[in-house]
Amino acid sequence: MTTLASAPDTLLSTISAAVGTAALITDAAELRYYAQDVFSNGPDLLAVFRPSDTEMLARGVAAATAAGVAIVPRGGGMSYTSGYLPGEAGALLIDTGAMNRILTINEEDMTATVEAGCTWDKLQRALKPKGLRALAWGTLSGINATVGGGMSQNGVFWGAAGGTVVDAALRFEVVLADGSILSTGSDFFRPFGPDITGLFAADCGALGVKATVTLKLVREGTAFAYGSFSFPDATAYFGAMSEIAREGLATESFGFDPYLQAQRMKRESLTKDAKSLVNMMKAQGSVFKALKEGAKVVAAGRSFLDDVPFSLHLICEGRHQGAVDADMKAIEAIAVKHGGKTIENSIPKILRANPFPPVNSMVGPDGERWVPVHGFLPHSRLVEGWNRIQALFDANRAEMEAHGVAAGAMLAAVSRSTCLIEPVFFWPDALEDIHCRSLEADHLAKLNRFPANAASRAVVDRLRGEIIRIFRDLDATHLQIARAYPLKEASDPRAWAILQAVKRAVDPKGLMNPGSLGL
Repeated sequence: MTTLASAPDTLLSTISAAVGTAALITDAAELRYYAQDVFSNGPDLLAVFRPSDTEMLARGVAAATAAGVAIVPRGGGMSYTSGYLPGEAGALLIDTGAMNRILTINEEDMTATVEAGCTWDKLQRALKPKGLRALAWGTLSGINATVGGGMSQNGVFWGAAGGTVVDAALRFEVVLADGSILSTGSDFFRPFGPDITGLFAADCGALGVKATVTLKLVREGTAFAYGSFSFPDATAYFGAMSEIAREGLATESFGFDPYLQAQRMKRESLTKDAKSLVNMMKAQGSVFKALKEGAKVVAAGRSFLDDVPFSLHLICEGRHQGAVDADMKAIEAIAVKHGGKTIENSIPKILRANPFPPVNSMVGPDGERWVPVHGFLPHSRLVEGWNRIQALFDANRAEMEAHGVAAGAMLAAVSRSTCLIEPVFFWPDALEDIHCRSLEADHLAKLNRFPANAASRAVVDRLRGEIIRIFRDLDATHLQIARAYPLKEASDPRAWAILQAVKRAVDPKGLMNPGSLGL
């Protein structure tokens, strides 16, 4: 791999000859910003390349790799596993943000094709008036997070009943390390033979740079039911969430442990956010229902979660109100069976009506740094996984308190067989440019600003590593593998050898995001 010491001006001249100087960013301050993700700072970049279309992307990749420069693709910048931070200095980072067009929406075939830099929010806004959405339609950071980034890192939240976001993909156009453009298959059926689209899904940019994505569409629901429940402990919570998931009753199912719940209620204002409230009321479908539901949210305020240990929030979505009401009634019966109690359902209503809010939650409510770690487990291992993580926190409680480190968790059902445990850390530390540029300006202005705190960060880093090892012991799987999660250790050696062979075939010089996935 070429480093900054290897005549950077000559390398830049070579690349700019292929793509033009306007497509390259070389300003030192901008390069420092692009060398950050939500958790980490990476080494110095040679430049940032912002292609305007697939052909320019291909020319730039070909010129860079021919000169021995490593390529690192970046989507919306919401990653926290060093997915777009190179292992060594001197890489060319590709920012796909200028490739953000929606190319086609095919209502007859129920597909959409977008450029990789299109955000989930932009796609959803284009599809909603047509009564459509993607099968799995993005993460909560979708106002910034891109479709291409999601397809490379994988992600889950909206549409989780249909799987993770890569399950919505039909076809990719991928620029390989030599600049050639590969189409992974059919634009209406996946797979036709071995699943080549799947091969490039969740590759964290190790195999190529996604240029366009064709996705499966489904009809947007026209009838909704919402439910929120309180549970006394984790065992009761997981028992209910798992049974509801196995029955396939909810389209969205997520919740919070006591600490994260308290943090969210500090941060979110259900009564003062007029935009959220108005959108929620509009989503109810009639003036009377809008006024009724809006009044409930205002009356509930924040107090409805004051004495709630674990909260579970669910959405049923369909075509007939009677059907979704019946599903929610069945959910309520399951919740009660596991010791749950009904609480005000403001949270799922507000979130569903405002699916991609500003990303102010990428820092704590008082300005603390924030970072998650996660694992997907089968229902049978959820309680064991939870208890082991809590035992880790208990064993490290004194050190965590001494360094101002706190942790909560988001918990969600992803399919009939799988649930997510996502511990989230908060600690006092300096914010980076990526935080300051991503947060709303008025929100940022209200936050405390802490000095750099390497000691507390080191505690968080160590505990994240311990949690990843706990998940590995339980055969958990992960999204955003990048440089954080142990794919090789979790793989059958023969499967790993096949992946290595694919890497050699598409990237023989090892210049496509080297080190990502452990390759």
